[in-house]
Amino acid sequence: MRGKLLFALTVLMLNSGLKPDKPAYILYDKNGKVTSYQSLVSEIKKADIVFIGELHNNPIVHWLQLELTKDLFNKHGKNLVLGAEMLEADNQIIVDEYLAGLLTTKKFEEECRLWDNYKTDYKPLLEFAKTSGIKFIATNIPRRYASIVYNSGFEGLEKLSAEAKVFMAPLPLEYDSTVTCYSEMLKMGRSHGGTNLPKAQAAKDATMAYFIKGNYNKKGAFVHYNGAYHSDNYEGIVWYIKKAIKNVKVFTVSSVQQTDISKLEEEHIGKADVIICIPDNMTTTY
Repeated sequence: MRGKLLFALTVLMLNSGLKPDKPAYILYDKNGKVTSYQSLVSEIKKADIVFIGELHNNPIVHWLQLELTKDLFNKHGKNLVLGAEMLEADNQIIVDEYLAGLLTTKKFEEECRLWDNYKTDYKPLLEFAKTSGIKFIATNIPRRYASIVYNSGFEGLEKLSAEAKVFMAPLPLEYDSTVTCYSEMLKMGRSHGGTNLPKAQAAKDATMAYFIKGNYNKKGAFVHYNGAYHSDNYEGIVWYIKKAIKNVKVFTVSSVQQTDISKLEEEHIGKADVIICIPDNMTTTY
């Protein structure tokens, strides 16, 4: 509540022409206009699927993820489902066992392939799911299979066993190289992976969309945590989701950093329904 009041004061000061000393973040709508946390909450509560695109090492974004998740739980209760890029599909059984209280925290953290910043940035989300009795889905393709795509293209996945293929979207994977996020990645990575670099990204996006669809509760909502690039400009995972689920109500949040956050830079306008704008000198978690 205290954080929400501080943000409300920040917005009021900006709108009145006054400048706060050091705002930690400002929220903008897709048109680049300042918006409020309460407006954001009001909008995401109308959505079926919410994508929170993060900067992986940014503490402000991770804090807001947890706050938004709590507010969504207040609306949907046990019908809220969480999911994350940071957990891989073949570890779902370990996640389920931990949430069910069958594994100690120590054993879970030893067995599950967790990101180095898990304890500071993602553990609060998983612990919230555990204490609230809601599902948490490991949505990402196992990184060893994404590496196969990077090295051998989609064709490399066909050589996997049937048991391995259950941890990814059904083959053959749909792929459109003209989707901007993939075409731009191709330009950036010609010397690193060539045409396979965006394909590996697409394998992740398609798989995350596949497991979101498979666990999406029509009576509630699904909130997904992922790197901003996976959902920016309504592409990546969002592109796959909209093809897989007709008339689904999607809401996207992105995260950006700027030297001056008092005005959203042109390149970020339209990137998502709401953009979290954070000073580029913000302390990082790693």
